[in-house]
Formats: sequence, C-alpha cells, structure tokens
Amino acid sequence: MRGGAVPLRRRLLAGVVASLAVLALTVSCANSAAPQRRSAAGVRPSASADSPSASASAPAATGGSCDPLRSLKPLADMPTPGGKMPGGTAMERIVARGRLIVGVDQNTYLFGYRNSDTGQLDGLDIDLVREISRALFGRPDRVQFKAVPSAQRIEILRRGQVDLVAHSMTITCERMEQVLFSSDYLDSGQRVLVTDTSPVKTLADLAGQKVCTARGTTSLTELQRARPAVRPVTVSDWTDCLLLLQQGEVAAVSTTDNVLAGLSAQDPATRITGPRFTYEPHGIAVPKTTPELVRFINGVLAHLRTSGTLRALHERWLGPYGDFYPPAPRYRD
Repeated sequence: MRGGAVPLRRRLLAGVVASLAVLALTVSCANSAAPQRRSAAGVRPSASADSPSASASAPAATGGSCDPLRSLKPLADMPTPGGKMPGGTAMERIVARGRLIVGVDQNTYLFGYRNSDTGQLDGLDIDLVREISRALFGRPDRVQFKAVPSAQRIEILRRGQVDLVAHSMTITCERMEQVLFSSDYLDSGQRVLVTDTSPVKTLADLAGQKVCTARGTTSLTELQRARPAVRPVTVSDWTDCLLLLQQGEVAAVSTTDNVLAGLSAQDPATRITGPRFTYEPHGIAVPKTTPELVRFINGVLAHLRTSGTLRALHERWLGPYGDFYPPAPRYRD
C-alpha cells in the first residue's frame, strides 16, 4: 500500500511512541500517494432496517434550539487567497503571525497520521487544513500542526492554544455549547471492528466483553449506554486500540466507521461488522470567540464543494473503503 505503507508492527510501534507526547511541529506540504485500493468487503458502511442510520435523513434539531448540522453562513465576500484579510478578524491575526496553528491527530490512518515514507502528516483532515492555509496565505504549507489526543481537543481550543481543530470530530449539541463548528464535511456512524476469526456480528454480541475506544469521544458515550452492557476499555489513540485487539486484550474496537476503515486498512486480518448505530456529522472546530473564522472556513469548504475538490479528497482517502461522500452544507443564519 502506498502513502506510508510499512510493516504493521513498525507502524504501530511508531504510533504508540508518538502518542506519548503532544508535539508541536511545522510541516511543509507534500504530495504523498493515496492509499492503494483493496477489497472493501466487511468495510463498506451500510445502514440496515434496524439501524438508526437506515434513513438518509439527518437527525432533527434537539431541544428546539440546537441543530448540529447547521453552521454559520460563509463570508459574503471571501478574501482573495493570500490577499488582505478583513481588519480586526482572526484571519488577519493569523496572517500577521505568519502561520495557522491547528490541533490534529497523528495516529488515525486516512485522516491524520504520520507518513513513514515522508515523515510528514497526511490524511483527509490534514489536506483540508492545507486548503485553509492556501486560502489564508496563498500557499498550503503555512501551518503549525499540534498533535493532540481526542480528549484534549476542546480544552486546547478553549485555552487559545490553537486556531482550530481538524481531528475527525463529531458535531454534537453538547460540544456546540463549548466550541463552534464548520459545516459538516463528512458523515459516518459508529460500528464495530473485530478480528476475522471472531463470531461477533453486532454490538449486542459483545455483551459483557471488553470493547476498546478512545477517551473523550462520542464513541465512549455510546458504549457506556449500550444495552446489553459491554465493558469499555479506553486509550488515548486509536492505534492503541488496534494493538489491544491484536494482542487479544479486547474483543473489539468501536468508533465511527471512517476511523475503523483506517484501522482495518492497517490490518487485513480484521473486519468491520454490524450496522451503524449512530449518526455522526463531522466538522472543523474553532473557539467560540472567533465566529468570523468559522465563516471563513465555511467559505473555503463551499469552494471545495463547488470545485469538486472536496469530493476528490474523499475519493482519494476513503474511496477504497466505503460510501463516504461530502454532504451538502446547512446554515442557521
């Protein structure tokens, strides 16, 4: 497999070591090869009649006020890429600083991971960040990436340590009380990853067994309220879950199927099984103090949609693994 194909043990060890520290690094843009296609058997997400995601319709707003699918409208007049940013905005401050600071993952294959061939970060989320950099600076490489665990994504935003977070982050009403989100750029749902020899077909088959997931995720919340009950085992990074599954320490891994696709791609002796049992829209998160930055990012995403670039990025990174396509945006103002 191109785009960072190395022996699994080496890749996992590198991921485990990398997860021991939160790193800040400046990474230049590189065109690494996309993942090579392999069979999508057992990987392609599919809704079933007994799955909450069986309907193609999005979830209704909750509480009469929150709709996780509605973001702020794009700026009415998007600045020319690399041109002068509106005065007094986060974009002006970022350009004056000379770099965009972004919280990302470096252990989720296909979304944010360390490419062992180039030493650089790669994935769908990383490419989206580079497009935001291009819109701000006229070039894609003016980015300082900060690798952060899932559980710290909101904390670093609220502390002002990053300008935004692009980290396979599900948009929820609870999170919208703490941060702002861009429009939805990826829809997925929670499923289960097991070894090829496992008899497990659905989450219900895992009653009383250990199931690995990451701390600070919506996936953990779902596992905690699963009936019949399972025994959640939490880690910092998804590669740690895959390692525990390979060692027989857990019976399964459960999270969104886009993340599971990356794990399964790293170990062909695993499979994704069962229907989706959640609906998970994904967005780029920013502090509540910078709504203009959300509007700017939504303008970038709107351009990527109309130009076909966003769909091309989905095809590049996720095409071999399932029906992941960019949804249409919805706005609340």
